[in-house]
Amino acid sequence: MNSLEKLTAEKLLRIKAIKLQPSNPFVWASGWKAPIYCDNRKILSYPAIRRFVKIEMSRIILEKYPEADAIAGVATGAIAPGALVADSLGLPFVYIRSTPKDHGLENLIEGDLKPKQKVVVIEDLVSTGSSSLKAVEAIRRDGSEVIGMIAIFSYEFPIAAANFKKEKVTLTTLTNYDTVLSEALRIDYIAESELETLKEWRHAPDEWPKKK
Repeated sequence: MNSLEKLTAEKLLRIKAIKLQPSNPFVWASGWKAPIYCDNRKILSYPAIRRFVKIEMSRIILEKYPEADAIAGVATGAIAPGALVADSLGLPFVYIRSTPKDHGLENLIEGDLKPKQKVVVIEDLVSTGSSSLKAVEAIRRDGSEVIGMIAIFSYEFPIAAANFKKEKVTLTTLTNYDTVLSEALRIDYIAESELETLKEWRHAPDEWPKKK
Protein backbone atom coordinates (compact mmCIF):
# COMPACT_ATOMS: atom_id res chain seq x y z
CA MET A 1 0.00 0.00 0.00
CA ASN A 2 1.22 3.53 -0.69
CA SER A 3 0.94 6.73 1.34
CA LEU A 4 -2.02 8.05 -0.69
CA GLU A 5 -4.00 4.86 -0.04
CA LYS A 6 -3.28 5.01 3.69
CA LEU A 7 -4.06 8.73 3.97
CA THR A 8 -7.34 8.39 2.08
CA ALA A 9 -8.38 5.38 4.17
CA GLU A 10 -7.68 7.25 7.41
CA LYS A 11 -9.73 10.24 6.25
CA LEU A 12 -12.72 8.10 5.20
CA LEU A 13 -12.69 6.23 8.50
CA ARG A 14 -12.39 9.43 10.51
CA ILE A 15 -15.57 10.94 9.06
CA LYS A 16 -17.31 7.52 9.07
CA ALA A 17 -17.74 7.52 5.31
CA ILE A 18 -16.64 3.92 5.78
CA LYS A 19 -18.13 1.99 8.68
CA LEU A 20 -16.94 -1.44 9.83
CA GLN A 21 -19.31 -3.55 11.93
CA PRO A 22 -18.37 -7.26 11.80
CA SER A 23 -20.60 -8.12 14.76
CA ASN A 24 -23.57 -6.08 13.53
CA PRO A 25 -23.54 -6.35 9.72
CA PHE A 26 -25.32 -4.11 7.27
CA VAL A 27 -27.72 -5.33 4.58
CA TRP A 28 -26.93 -3.98 1.11
CA ALA A 29 -29.53 -3.23 -1.54
CA SER A 30 -28.42 -6.43 -3.28
CA GLY A 31 -29.50 -8.40 -0.22
CA TRP A 32 -25.92 -9.23 0.75
CA LYS A 33 -25.00 -9.00 4.41
CA ALA A 34 -21.78 -7.06 4.87
CA PRO A 35 -19.54 -6.02 7.77
CA ILE A 36 -18.75 -2.78 5.91
CA TYR A 37 -20.72 0.12 4.50
CA CYS A 38 -19.24 2.90 2.36
CA ASP A 39 -21.01 6.23 1.83
CA ASN A 40 -18.59 8.59 0.11
CA ARG A 41 -21.27 11.28 -0.18
CA LYS A 42 -20.21 12.25 3.34
CA ILE A 43 -17.00 13.63 1.85
CA LEU A 44 -18.96 16.56 0.43
CA SER A 45 -19.75 17.82 3.94
CA TYR A 46 -16.07 18.12 4.87
CA PRO A 47 -14.36 20.87 2.83
CA ALA A 48 -10.78 19.78 3.58
CA ILE A 49 -11.42 16.14 2.61
CA ARG A 50 -13.52 17.18 -0.39
CA ARG A 51 -10.60 19.32 -1.56
CA PHE A 52 -8.16 16.47 -0.92
CA VAL A 53 -10.16 14.08 -3.13
CA LYS A 54 -10.46 16.69 -5.87
CA ILE A 55 -6.73 17.47 -5.83
CA GLU A 56 -5.60 13.83 -5.78
CA MET A 57 -7.96 12.73 -8.56
CA SER A 58 -6.92 15.73 -10.65
CA ARG A 59 -3.24 14.93 -10.05
CA ILE A 60 -3.72 11.32 -11.20
CA ILE A 61 -5.43 12.48 -14.38
CA LEU A 62 -2.67 14.98 -15.15
CA GLU A 63 -0.04 12.27 -14.61
CA LYS A 64 -1.74 9.30 -16.28
CA TYR A 65 -4.20 10.86 -18.75
CA PRO A 66 -2.91 14.27 -19.88
CA GLU A 67 -4.70 13.72 -23.20
CA ALA A 68 -8.16 13.69 -21.52
CA ASP A 69 -10.80 15.75 -23.32
CA ALA A 70 -13.64 15.32 -20.81
CA ILE A 71 -14.59 13.96 -17.38
CA ALA A 72 -17.65 11.75 -16.80
CA GLY A 73 -19.19 11.04 -13.40
CA VAL A 74 -21.28 7.94 -12.69
CA ALA A 75 -24.65 8.86 -11.17
CA THR A 76 -25.34 9.58 -8.51
CA GLY A 77 -22.45 9.25 -6.10
CA ALA A 78 -19.74 10.45 -8.49
CA ILE A 79 -21.55 13.45 -9.96
CA ALA A 80 -20.23 15.93 -7.39
CA PRO A 81 -16.60 14.71 -7.22
CA GLY A 82 -16.54 14.38 -11.00
CA ALA A 83 -17.74 17.96 -11.46
CA LEU A 84 -15.15 19.20 -8.95
CA VAL A 85 -12.36 17.41 -10.81
CA ALA A 86 -13.54 18.67 -14.21
CA ASP A 87 -13.66 22.23 -12.87
CA SER A 88 -10.17 21.89 -11.39
CA LEU A 89 -8.80 20.72 -14.74
CA GLY A 90 -10.84 23.08 -16.88
CA LEU A 91 -12.45 20.20 -18.78
CA PRO A 92 -16.03 19.54 -19.92
CA PHE A 93 -18.15 17.39 -17.59
CA VAL A 94 -21.00 14.95 -18.19
CA TYR A 95 -22.66 12.38 -16.00
CA ILE A 96 -24.01 8.95 -16.82
CA ARG A 97 -27.40 7.83 -15.54
CA SER A 98 -27.98 4.23 -14.45
CA THR A 99 -31.10 4.18 -16.67
CA PRO A 100 -32.32 6.59 -19.35
CA LYS A 101 -34.46 9.50 -18.22
CA ASP A 102 -38.13 8.52 -18.54
CA HIS A 103 -39.25 11.80 -20.11
CA GLY A 104 -38.06 14.54 -22.46
CA LEU A 105 -35.01 13.45 -24.47
CA GLU A 106 -34.65 10.20 -22.47
CA ASN A 107 -30.94 10.87 -22.06
CA LEU A 108 -28.54 8.35 -20.57
CA ILE A 109 -25.62 10.76 -20.81
CA GLU A 110 -26.37 14.19 -19.37
CA GLY A 111 -24.29 17.00 -20.81
CA ASP A 112 -22.57 17.57 -24.13
CA LEU A 113 -20.15 14.77 -24.94
CA LYS A 114 -18.60 15.15 -28.37
CA PRO A 115 -17.85 12.08 -30.53
CA LYS A 116 -14.29 10.73 -30.40
CA GLN A 117 -13.45 12.53 -27.15
CA LYS A 118 -11.06 10.85 -24.72
CA VAL A 119 -12.91 10.46 -21.43
CA VAL A 120 -11.83 9.72 -17.86
CA VAL A 121 -14.65 8.24 -15.76
CA ILE A 122 -14.97 9.16 -12.08
CA GLU A 123 -16.57 6.74 -9.60
CA ASP A 124 -17.14 7.07 -5.86
CA LEU A 125 -16.77 3.35 -5.16
CA VAL A 126 -16.45 0.07 -7.04
CA SER A 127 -18.00 -3.20 -5.87
CA THR A 128 -18.54 -5.76 -8.64
CA GLY A 129 -17.90 -3.13 -11.31
CA SER A 130 -21.26 -3.70 -12.99
CA SER A 131 -22.66 -0.15 -12.75
CA SER A 132 -19.27 1.40 -13.47
CA LEU A 133 -18.84 -0.60 -16.66
CA LYS A 134 -22.39 0.17 -17.79
CA ALA A 135 -21.31 3.82 -17.78
CA VAL A 136 -18.26 2.88 -19.85
CA GLU A 137 -20.50 1.06 -22.32
CA ALA A 138 -22.76 4.12 -22.65
CA ILE A 139 -19.80 6.38 -23.41
CA ARG A 140 -18.37 3.99 -25.97
CA ARG A 141 -21.75 3.55 -27.61
CA ASP A 142 -21.95 7.35 -27.91
CA GLY A 143 -18.76 7.33 -29.96
CA SER A 144 -16.19 8.40 -27.38
CA GLU A 145 -13.21 6.59 -25.88
CA VAL A 146 -12.80 5.73 -22.19
CA ILE A 147 -9.09 6.05 -21.42
CA GLY A 148 -9.35 5.24 -17.70
CA MET A 149 -11.43 5.24 -14.54
CA ILE A 150 -10.62 6.69 -11.12
CA ALA A 151 -12.57 5.76 -7.98
CA ILE A 152 -12.30 6.86 -4.38
CA PHE A 153 -12.63 3.32 -3.00
CA SER A 154 -12.76 -0.29 -4.19
CA TYR A 155 -13.80 -3.41 -2.30
CA GLU A 156 -11.28 -5.31 -4.46
CA PHE A 157 -13.65 -8.15 -5.28
CA PRO A 158 -12.01 -10.68 -7.64
CA ILE A 159 -15.07 -10.46 -9.91
CA ALA A 160 -14.52 -6.71 -10.32
CA ALA A 161 -10.91 -7.23 -11.41
CA ALA A 162 -12.09 -9.83 -13.94
CA ASN A 163 -14.84 -7.53 -15.25
CA PHE A 164 -12.50 -4.57 -15.72
CA LYS A 165 -9.92 -6.76 -17.44
CA LYS A 166 -12.55 -8.16 -19.79
CA GLU A 167 -13.71 -4.66 -20.77
CA LYS A 168 -10.12 -3.39 -21.03
CA VAL A 169 -10.64 -0.57 -18.56
CA THR A 170 -7.80 0.57 -16.29
CA LEU A 171 -9.04 1.34 -12.77
CA THR A 172 -7.09 3.53 -10.35
CA THR A 173 -8.34 4.03 -6.79
CA LEU A 174 -7.41 6.45 -4.02
CA THR A 175 -7.76 3.62 -1.52
CA ASN A 176 -9.01 0.05 -1.20
CA TYR A 177 -10.39 -2.57 1.14
CA ASP A 178 -7.08 -4.04 2.34
CA THR A 179 -5.70 -0.59 3.15
CA VAL A 180 -8.87 0.39 5.00
CA LEU A 181 -8.56 -2.72 7.18
CA SER A 182 -4.91 -1.96 7.90
CA GLU A 183 -5.63 1.65 8.84
CA ALA A 184 -8.70 0.70 10.88
CA LEU A 185 -6.53 -1.64 12.93
CA ARG A 186 -3.80 0.99 13.32
CA ILE A 187 -6.18 3.64 14.71
CA ASP A 188 -8.04 1.10 16.89
CA TYR A 189 -11.24 1.37 14.87
CA ILE A 190 -11.38 -2.44 14.89
CA ALA A 191 -9.77 -5.14 17.02
CA GLU A 192 -7.28 -7.61 15.58
CA SER A 193 -9.74 -10.40 16.44
CA GLU A 194 -12.17 -8.93 13.87
CA LEU A 195 -9.73 -9.04 10.94
CA GLU A 196 -10.36 -12.65 9.98
CA THR A 197 -14.12 -12.05 9.65
CA LEU A 198 -13.57 -8.92 7.58
CA LYS A 199 -11.14 -10.70 5.23
CA GLU A 200 -13.41 -13.74 4.93
CA TRP A 201 -16.31 -11.55 3.78
CA ARG A 202 -14.35 -9.94 0.94
CA HIS A 203 -13.50 -13.30 -0.66
CA ALA A 204 -17.10 -14.60 -0.71
CA PRO A 205 -19.51 -11.72 0.02
CA ASP A 206 -22.52 -13.48 -1.47
CA GLU A 207 -22.05 -16.43 0.91
CA TRP A 208 -21.27 -14.46 4.06
CA PRO A 209 -21.75 -15.17 6.90
CA LYS A 210 -21.11 -18.85 6.44
CA LYS A 211 -23.29 -21.14 8.50
CA LYS A 212 -21.40 -22.93 11.24
